[in-house]
Amino acid sequence: MDSENLTIYIISVLCLGAVLIMARDRVPQQLKRGMALTAVIMILLAFVLIIYNFVA
Repeated sequence: MDSENLTIYIISVLCLGAVLIMARDRVPQQLKRGMALTAVIMILLAFVLIIYNFVA
């Protein structure tokens, strides 16, 4: 796996999570659950890819 692409993905996912946490008051109620679920799935995938990168 290309570590440069993985690094870019991890940085972008963590920035997305930070933006969602900082902007949680301005997001409409209908979008909060979907955005949070999407961010959690992407962050979990990032950590799985980090572990995979260490093992492989």
